[in-house]
Amino acid sequence: MKVILKDYVYMHGVAGDVVEVADGFARNYLIPQGKAVRATPEEIERNKQLLEQAAIRRQELNEQLIAIAERINGVQLVFGRKAGRNNKLYGSVTAQDIADALREKTGVDINRRRISENSLRELGVFEVPIRMSAELSPTVIVIIVPEGEEEEALAFLEASNEEADETEASAEEVAEEETTE
Repeated sequence: MKVILKDYVYMHGVAGDVVEVADGFARNYLIPQGKAVRATPEEIERNKQLLEQAAIRRQELNEQLIAIAERINGVQLVFGRKAGRNNKLYGSVTAQDIADALREKTGVDINRRRISENSLRELGVFEVPIRMSAELSPTVIVIIVPEGEEEEALAFLEASNEEADETEASAEEVAEEETTE
């Protein structure tokens, strides 16, 4: 019997698939459990419409994820923590700490499970990937400094960002002058 699956069925398919199964399996299990319906022409047409709507929703979700990834890619987060002489922290910077700081700085709420599962346990600069989807993984820059030096690190970052902007602007001006000549 041909049926349209409404849910994942082990070794048979996923929701939306049209599959051939044994009559008894369909009558006694799949249809009563609501995991499938008979593959009539009307149901096949309705299934096509549902699959098209699902593709549109998936595309919209993907566009939203790309917009969020662009907002958080390259964001610099500074943490002040107590550390020993060997630059090892008395504690760590966890994925939850990063998620909270990211929410505070950008307004984007990221589930901590999407952030790298390793806690950061020493002073330094780290690139931490955030898994948004299989193909999309923006990176956040985490800077861990000794406790009390957060303000200095932020001032240094702002100054270096301004320098980078000025260098970029002057490079654009030079490129414009060369093209006008």
